Amino acid sequence: QVRLVESGGGLVQTGGFLRLSCGAAGSIFSSVAMAWYRQVPGKQRELVARITSGGSTNYADSVRGRFTISRDNAKNTVYLQMDSLKPEDTAVYYCNAFPIAEWWGWGQGTQVTVSS
Repeated sequence: QVRLVESGGGLVQTGGFLRLSCGAAGSIFSSVAMAWYRQVPGKQRELVARITSGGSTNYADSVRGRFTISRDNAKNTVYLQMDSLKPEDTAVYYCNAFPIAEWWGWGQGTQVTVSS
């Protein structure tokens, strides 16, 4: 099992920014695509952004142009820079592989709340 630890969430106003971090303990991190997901209570978890082992990125339409995913393989860490935040970005944010590696399990997530 890979241990995932998300951090960096918080409460910000509309238009603000946050930078999320996800540490992944495990030797395979550098060889897998990683992603950020988010979930609102009562709704399914959705893909926000993903990044290949080589650094190619892809974003959900709702965040493209505002969010930036990056990774530091030497630190086994993936980041999500979130700018121009909107109330609809409010959710718990998780990281995992892409596609999801269910056998990794999930971290505790980090809460992002954007006030209007």
